[in-house]
Amino acid sequence: MSVAAPIEVSKGDTEAHPEDLLKGLGSAVQGRSLWQIAWLRLRRDKVALGGGAVILLLIAAAVFGPWFAADPLEYNQDLIDPTFQRPLDGWLHSGISADHLLGVEPTTGRDLLARILTGARISLIVAAVATLVSVTIGTVLGGLAGYFGGWVDTVISRAMDVFLAFPLLLFAIALVGVVPGEVLGIKGNGLRVGVLIFVIGFFNWPYIGRIVRGQTLSLREREFIDASRSLGAGHLHIFFREVLPNLVAPIIVYATLLIPTNILFEAALSFLGVGVIPPAPSWGGMLTLAVPTYQNTPFFMIVPGMAIFITVLAFNLLGDGLRDALDPRAR
Repeated sequence: MSVAAPIEVSKGDTEAHPEDLLKGLGSAVQGRSLWQIAWLRLRRDKVALGGGAVILLLIAAAVFGPWFAADPLEYNQDLIDPTFQRPLDGWLHSGISADHLLGVEPTTGRDLLARILTGARISLIVAAVATLVSVTIGTVLGGLAGYFGGWVDTVISRAMDVFLAFPLLLFAIALVGVVPGEVLGIKGNGLRVGVLIFVIGFFNWPYIGRIVRGQTLSLREREFIDASRSLGAGHLHIFFREVLPNLVAPIIVYATLLIPTNILFEAALSFLGVGVIPPAPSWGGMLTLAVPTYQNTPFFMIVPGMAIFITVLAFNLLGDGLRDALDPRAR
Protein backbone atom coordinates (compact mmCIF):
# COMPACT_ATOMS: atom_id res chain seq x y z
CA MET A 1 0.00 0.00 0.00
CA SER A 2 1.59 3.21 -1.15
CA VAL A 3 1.42 6.39 0.82
CA ALA A 4 1.02 9.71 -1.00
CA ALA A 5 3.86 12.11 -0.54
CA PRO A 6 3.02 15.09 1.66
CA ILE A 7 2.33 18.36 -0.09
CA GLU A 8 4.78 21.02 0.83
CA VAL A 9 3.13 24.28 1.78
CA SER A 10 5.25 27.34 2.30
CA LYS A 11 4.67 29.62 5.22
CA GLY A 12 3.59 32.44 2.94
CA ASP A 13 0.80 30.32 1.48
CA THR A 14 -0.74 29.66 4.88
CA GLU A 15 -1.18 33.33 5.75
CA ALA A 16 -4.63 34.78 5.00
CA HIS A 17 -4.73 38.15 3.23
CA PRO A 18 -8.21 39.73 3.08
CA GLU A 19 -7.21 41.91 0.15
CA ASP A 20 -6.32 38.78 -1.82
CA LEU A 21 -9.70 37.24 -1.04
CA LEU A 22 -11.54 40.31 -2.33
CA LYS A 23 -9.25 40.67 -5.36
CA GLY A 24 -11.13 40.07 -8.56
CA LEU A 25 -14.55 40.65 -7.09
CA GLY A 26 -14.51 44.24 -8.35
CA SER A 27 -17.89 45.83 -7.90
CA ALA A 28 -19.66 42.54 -7.22
CA VAL A 29 -19.87 43.32 -3.51
CA GLN A 30 -21.63 46.63 -3.02
CA GLY A 31 -23.75 48.08 -0.28
CA ARG A 32 -27.20 49.42 -1.05
CA SER A 33 -28.61 52.62 0.33
CA LEU A 34 -32.08 52.94 1.79
CA TRP A 35 -33.33 54.60 -1.39
CA GLN A 36 -31.94 51.81 -3.60
CA ILE A 37 -33.61 49.17 -1.45
CA ALA A 38 -36.84 51.17 -1.45
CA TRP A 39 -36.79 51.46 -5.25
CA LEU A 40 -36.25 47.71 -5.62
CA ARG A 41 -39.24 47.08 -3.35
CA LEU A 42 -41.37 49.65 -5.13
CA ARG A 43 -40.58 48.11 -8.52
CA ARG A 44 -42.12 44.86 -7.35
CA ASP A 45 -45.34 46.62 -6.33
CA LYS A 46 -47.20 46.82 -9.64
CA VAL A 47 -50.26 48.42 -8.05
CA ALA A 48 -48.24 51.32 -6.65
CA LEU A 49 -46.42 51.77 -9.98
CA GLY A 50 -49.79 51.85 -11.71
CA GLY A 51 -50.93 54.58 -9.34
CA GLY A 52 -47.76 56.54 -10.03
CA ALA A 53 -48.25 56.18 -13.79
CA VAL A 54 -51.80 57.53 -13.48
CA ILE A 55 -50.52 60.49 -11.45
CA LEU A 56 -47.85 61.31 -14.03
CA LEU A 57 -50.43 61.07 -16.81
CA LEU A 58 -52.78 63.33 -14.87
CA ILE A 59 -50.05 65.92 -14.27
CA ALA A 60 -49.08 65.90 -17.95
CA ALA A 61 -52.73 66.25 -18.98
CA ALA A 62 -53.29 69.10 -16.52
CA VAL A 63 -50.17 70.97 -17.69
CA PHE A 64 -50.40 70.47 -21.45
CA GLY A 65 -54.01 69.37 -22.00
CA PRO A 66 -55.70 72.80 -21.90
CA TRP A 67 -53.44 73.99 -24.73
CA PHE A 68 -54.84 71.33 -27.08
CA ALA A 69 -58.39 70.97 -25.79
CA ALA A 70 -61.33 73.18 -26.67
CA ASP A 71 -62.11 76.41 -24.86
CA PRO A 72 -63.65 75.40 -21.49
CA LEU A 73 -65.77 78.59 -21.46
CA GLU A 74 -67.14 78.33 -25.02
CA TYR A 75 -70.90 77.77 -25.25
CA ASN A 76 -72.31 75.37 -27.85
CA GLN A 77 -76.04 75.96 -27.72
CA ASP A 78 -76.54 74.21 -31.06
CA LEU A 79 -75.72 70.90 -29.32
CA ILE A 80 -78.43 71.34 -26.65
CA ASP A 81 -82.07 70.32 -26.91
CA PRO A 82 -83.96 73.55 -26.09
CA THR A 83 -86.97 71.61 -24.76
CA PHE A 84 -85.26 69.27 -22.28
CA GLN A 85 -82.06 71.33 -21.80
CA ARG A 86 -79.77 68.38 -22.45
CA PRO A 87 -77.38 67.34 -25.23
CA LEU A 88 -79.06 66.16 -28.40
CA ASP A 89 -76.74 63.23 -29.15
CA GLY A 90 -74.60 60.66 -27.40
CA TRP A 91 -75.09 57.81 -24.94
CA LEU A 92 -77.37 58.84 -22.04
CA HIS A 93 -77.62 62.24 -23.72
CA SER A 94 -73.96 62.90 -22.95
CA GLY A 95 -73.15 64.74 -26.16
CA ILE A 96 -70.13 62.52 -26.86
CA SER A 97 -68.81 62.94 -30.37
CA ALA A 98 -65.55 63.14 -32.28
CA ASP A 99 -65.22 66.81 -31.34
CA HIS A 100 -66.27 66.32 -27.70
CA LEU A 101 -64.73 63.08 -26.41
CA LEU A 102 -66.32 63.31 -22.95
CA GLY A 103 -69.48 65.05 -24.04
CA VAL A 104 -70.79 68.51 -23.22
CA GLU A 105 -72.53 70.17 -20.32
CA PRO A 106 -76.32 70.33 -20.32
CA THR A 107 -77.88 73.78 -20.80
CA THR A 108 -74.53 75.35 -21.86
CA GLY A 109 -72.88 72.87 -24.21
CA ARG A 110 -69.39 73.56 -22.83
CA ASP A 111 -66.82 70.84 -23.54
CA LEU A 112 -66.46 68.48 -20.58
CA LEU A 113 -62.95 67.30 -21.44
CA ALA A 114 -61.62 70.85 -21.53
CA ARG A 115 -63.28 71.66 -18.22
CA ILE A 116 -61.99 68.46 -16.59
CA LEU A 117 -58.40 69.23 -17.66
CA THR A 118 -58.60 72.84 -16.48
CA GLY A 119 -60.18 71.74 -13.22
CA ALA A 120 -57.40 69.18 -12.75
CA ARG A 121 -54.82 71.97 -13.00
CA ILE A 122 -56.57 73.98 -10.29
CA SER A 123 -57.05 70.97 -7.99
CA LEU A 124 -53.44 69.82 -8.31
CA ILE A 125 -52.03 73.31 -7.74
CA VAL A 126 -54.13 73.88 -4.63
CA ALA A 127 -53.46 70.39 -3.24
CA ALA A 128 -49.71 70.40 -3.97
CA VAL A 129 -48.98 73.88 -2.62
CA ALA A 130 -51.22 73.37 0.43
CA THR A 131 -49.46 70.07 1.14
CA LEU A 132 -46.07 71.79 0.86
CA VAL A 133 -47.20 74.42 3.37
CA SER A 134 -48.53 71.79 5.78
CA VAL A 135 -45.43 69.62 5.48
CA THR A 136 -43.05 72.55 6.02
CA ILE A 137 -44.83 73.91 9.09
CA GLY A 138 -45.53 70.46 10.55
CA THR A 139 -41.95 69.24 10.04
CA VAL A 140 -40.35 72.28 11.66
CA LEU A 141 -42.72 72.59 14.62
CA GLY A 142 -43.11 68.85 15.16
CA GLY A 143 -39.36 68.34 14.97
CA LEU A 144 -38.67 71.16 17.44
CA ALA A 145 -41.28 69.79 19.85
CA GLY A 146 -39.82 66.29 19.75
CA TYR A 147 -36.18 67.35 19.87
CA PHE A 148 -36.25 69.94 22.66
CA GLY A 149 -39.15 68.59 24.72
CA GLY A 150 -40.04 70.43 27.92
CA TRP A 151 -41.99 73.66 27.61
CA VAL A 152 -41.32 73.81 23.86
CA ASP A 153 -43.06 70.46 23.40
CA THR A 154 -45.91 71.54 25.68
CA VAL A 155 -46.60 74.78 23.81
CA ILE A 156 -46.44 73.23 20.34
CA SER A 157 -48.47 70.17 21.35
CA ARG A 158 -51.24 72.33 22.81
CA ALA A 159 -51.24 74.41 19.63
CA MET A 160 -51.69 71.18 17.66
CA ASP A 161 -54.68 70.28 19.81
CA VAL A 162 -56.26 73.69 19.18
CA PHE A 163 -55.80 73.44 15.41
CA LEU A 164 -57.13 69.87 15.33
CA ALA A 165 -60.27 70.95 17.20
CA PHE A 166 -60.84 73.88 14.83
CA PRO A 167 -63.99 73.63 12.63
CA LEU A 168 -62.03 73.95 9.41
CA LEU A 169 -64.92 73.68 6.95
CA LEU A 170 -66.98 76.34 8.71
CA PHE A 171 -63.93 78.58 9.00
CA ALA A 172 -63.21 78.25 5.28
CA ILE A 173 -66.78 79.20 4.39
CA ALA A 174 -66.72 82.18 6.75
CA LEU A 175 -63.27 83.34 5.60
CA VAL A 176 -64.21 83.33 1.94
CA GLY A 177 -67.28 85.38 2.80
CA VAL A 178 -65.33 88.14 4.57
CA VAL A 179 -62.27 88.34 2.30
CA PRO A 180 -62.48 91.55 0.21
CA GLY A 181 -62.50 91.49 -3.56
CA GLU A 182 -58.84 92.54 -3.82
CA VAL A 183 -55.87 92.02 -1.49
CA LEU A 184 -52.38 93.35 -2.31
CA GLY A 185 -53.35 93.71 -5.94
CA ILE A 186 -54.58 90.11 -6.18
CA LYS A 187 -58.21 89.57 -7.09
CA GLY A 188 -60.58 87.12 -8.73
CA ASN A 189 -59.63 83.46 -8.83
CA GLY A 190 -56.02 84.24 -8.02
CA LEU A 191 -57.13 85.55 -4.63
CA ARG A 192 -59.60 82.69 -4.16
CA VAL A 193 -56.94 80.07 -4.87
CA GLY A 194 -54.62 81.80 -2.40
CA VAL A 195 -57.32 81.69 0.27
CA LEU A 196 -57.90 77.98 -0.38
CA ILE A 197 -54.18 77.24 -0.10
CA PHE A 198 -53.95 79.20 3.15
CA VAL A 199 -56.94 77.51 4.73
CA ILE A 200 -56.05 73.97 3.66
CA GLY A 201 -52.30 74.24 4.20
CA PHE A 202 -52.09 76.31 7.37
CA PHE A 203 -54.73 74.39 9.32
CA ASN A 204 -53.63 70.85 8.35
CA TRP A 205 -50.05 70.97 9.62
CA PRO A 206 -50.80 69.36 13.03
CA TYR A 207 -51.44 65.98 11.38
CA ILE A 208 -47.91 65.66 10.04
CA GLY A 209 -46.59 67.59 13.05
CA ARG A 210 -47.67 64.79 15.37
CA ILE A 211 -46.02 62.17 13.18
CA VAL A 212 -42.75 64.11 13.01
CA ARG A 213 -42.83 64.76 16.75
CA GLY A 214 -43.19 61.05 17.52
CA GLN A 215 -40.36 60.10 15.15
CA THR A 216 -38.11 62.80 16.59
CA LEU A 217 -38.73 61.62 20.15
CA SER A 218 -37.38 58.24 19.09
CA LEU A 219 -34.46 59.59 17.06
CA ARG A 220 -33.08 61.93 19.73
CA GLU A 221 -32.28 58.92 21.93
CA ARG A 222 -30.25 57.14 19.25
CA GLU A 223 -26.51 56.59 19.49
CA PHE A 224 -25.54 58.75 16.53
CA ILE A 225 -27.24 61.74 18.15
CA ASP A 226 -25.22 61.18 21.33
CA ALA A 227 -22.08 60.84 19.23
CA SER A 228 -22.71 64.16 17.47
CA ARG A 229 -23.44 65.85 20.78
CA SER A 230 -20.25 64.45 22.33
CA LEU A 231 -18.23 65.86 19.42
CA GLY A 232 -19.51 69.33 20.23
CA ALA A 233 -22.23 69.68 17.58
CA GLY A 234 -24.86 72.32 18.31
CA HIS A 235 -28.62 71.93 18.32
CA LEU A 236 -29.07 73.36 14.81
CA HIS A 237 -26.42 71.06 13.36
CA ILE A 238 -27.91 67.99 15.04
CA PHE A 239 -31.47 68.86 14.02
CA PHE A 240 -30.82 69.72 10.37
CA ARG A 241 -27.92 67.32 9.68
CA GLU A 242 -28.80 64.31 11.83
CA VAL A 243 -32.50 64.31 12.72
CA LEU A 244 -34.14 65.84 9.66
CA PRO A 245 -32.54 63.51 7.04
CA ASN A 246 -33.94 60.54 8.97
CA LEU A 247 -37.44 62.04 8.74
CA VAL A 248 -37.47 62.25 4.94
CA ALA A 249 -39.02 58.81 4.40
CA PRO A 250 -42.10 59.25 6.66
CA ILE A 251 -42.56 62.81 5.40
CA ILE A 252 -42.65 61.65 1.77
CA VAL A 253 -45.12 58.89 2.58
CA TYR A 254 -47.45 61.16 4.51
CA ALA A 255 -47.25 63.89 1.86
CA THR A 256 -48.44 61.47 -0.84
CA LEU A 257 -51.37 60.53 1.42
CA LEU A 258 -52.13 64.15 2.31
CA ILE A 259 -52.42 65.33 -1.31
CA PRO A 260 -55.61 63.32 -2.09
CA THR A 261 -57.15 64.56 1.17
CA ASN A 262 -56.50 68.13 0.07
CA ILE A 263 -57.95 67.40 -3.38
CA LEU A 264 -61.14 66.17 -1.75
CA PHE A 265 -61.28 69.20 0.54
CA GLU A 266 -60.84 71.60 -2.38
CA ALA A 267 -63.57 69.79 -4.31
CA ALA A 268 -65.85 69.98 -1.26
CA LEU A 269 -65.30 73.74 -0.93
CA SER A 270 -65.97 74.24 -4.64
CA PHE A 271 -69.09 72.09 -4.36
CA LEU A 272 -70.33 74.36 -1.56
CA GLY A 273 -69.66 77.45 -3.67
CA VAL A 274 -66.61 78.80 -1.80
CA GLY A 275 -63.96 77.44 -4.18
CA VAL A 276 -62.89 78.97 -7.47
CA ILE A 277 -65.26 81.54 -8.89
CA PRO A 278 -67.47 80.39 -11.81
CA PRO A 279 -67.35 80.15 -14.75
CA ALA A 280 -63.79 78.92 -14.09
CA PRO A 281 -64.07 75.12 -14.03
CA SER A 282 -63.41 72.98 -10.98
CA TRP A 283 -64.33 69.39 -10.24
CA GLY A 284 -66.43 70.29 -7.21
CA GLY A 285 -68.15 73.12 -9.09
CA MET A 286 -69.01 70.75 -11.94
CA LEU A 287 -70.68 68.40 -9.46
CA THR A 288 -72.71 71.33 -8.15
CA LEU A 289 -73.97 72.10 -11.65
CA ALA A 290 -74.78 68.43 -12.21
CA VAL A 291 -77.08 68.09 -9.20
CA PRO A 292 -80.16 69.82 -10.71
CA THR A 293 -79.84 67.93 -14.01
CA TYR A 294 -78.68 64.45 -12.97
CA GLN A 295 -82.10 62.89 -13.69
CA ASN A 296 -81.99 63.96 -17.33
CA THR A 297 -78.21 63.80 -17.84
CA PRO A 298 -76.59 61.46 -15.28
CA PHE A 299 -73.42 61.29 -17.36
CA PHE A 300 -72.66 64.91 -16.45
CA MET A 301 -72.24 63.85 -12.80
CA ILE A 302 -70.27 60.70 -13.62
CA VAL A 303 -67.39 62.46 -15.42
CA PRO A 304 -66.17 64.82 -12.64
CA GLY A 305 -66.99 62.22 -10.00
CA MET A 306 -64.79 59.64 -11.73
CA ALA A 307 -62.02 62.22 -12.17
CA ILE A 308 -61.95 62.80 -8.41
CA PHE A 309 -62.22 59.08 -7.64
CA ILE A 310 -59.40 58.01 -9.98
CA THR A 311 -57.06 60.79 -8.83
CA VAL A 312 -57.56 60.13 -5.12
CA LEU A 313 -57.26 56.36 -5.63
CA ALA A 314 -54.00 56.75 -7.58
CA PHE A 315 -52.40 58.88 -4.87
CA ASN A 316 -53.53 56.47 -2.15
CA LEU A 317 -52.13 53.45 -4.00
CA LEU A 318 -48.81 55.20 -4.54
CA GLY A 319 -48.71 56.32 -0.89
CA ASP A 320 -49.34 52.77 0.35
CA GLY A 321 -46.61 51.46 -1.93
CA LEU A 322 -44.12 54.06 -0.74
CA ARG A 323 -44.96 53.28 2.87
CA ASP A 324 -44.19 49.60 2.34
CA ALA A 325 -41.05 50.30 0.31
CA LEU A 326 -39.57 52.77 2.80
CA ASP A 327 -40.33 50.66 5.86
CA PRO A 328 -36.95 49.34 7.10
CA ARG A 329 -38.67 46.42 8.82
CA ALA A 330 -40.25 45.19 5.56
CA ARG A 331 -38.73 42.27 3.70
